[in-house]
Amino acid sequence: MRQVLSLAGAALVGAALTYAPAPAAAGATVAFNGGYSAGTVVVMTHQRRLYYVLGGGRAVSYPVGVGRVGKQWSGRAMIDGKHLRPAWSPPAEVRRDKPSLPDVIPGGSPRNPMGAAALTLSGGQYAIHGTNAPGSVGGFVSYGCIRMYNHDIMDLYARVSFGTPVIVVR
Repeated sequence: MRQVLSLAGAALVGAALTYAPAPAAAGATVAFNGGYSAGTVVVMTHQRRLYYVLGGGRAVSYPVGVGRVGKQWSGRAMIDGKHLRPAWSPPAEVRRDKPSLPDVIPGGSPRNPMGAAALTLSGGQYAIHGTNAPGSVGGFVSYGCIRMYNHDIMDLYARVSFGTPVIVVR
């Protein structure tokens, strides 16, 4: 397991906010048709929603924060890592924007933008992760990562496994 995740994705990095629950209920089962197989994670960036496909025209829906203008991406990946309370090392792009950041922010620190858990995606650049800035969920806020409320990432973490397909659609 990687000791330090170096991921382009977390914005609002210096905020010393606590891991707060979401102000609104999330993780509701909703109607979802799109031709995706059960067990697939689908991120609709324009909706700022992540869907965990259950099959039979149903999915679990979560609000997410997504990449800001110029940082959005789309495509296919797979979950290649599952990390609880991950440490975070700012990638070069984030370090250029915020040079005062430390080399590593330990897991569990209120300054750590990865939150309670991270699901790393194949390709090594992005993750689906919790946040230390719950007010950012629902916005175009990250460097490309998919940001969730901490209790939602923990729910999703329990549902997925290594190799789970992830499809990001603009």
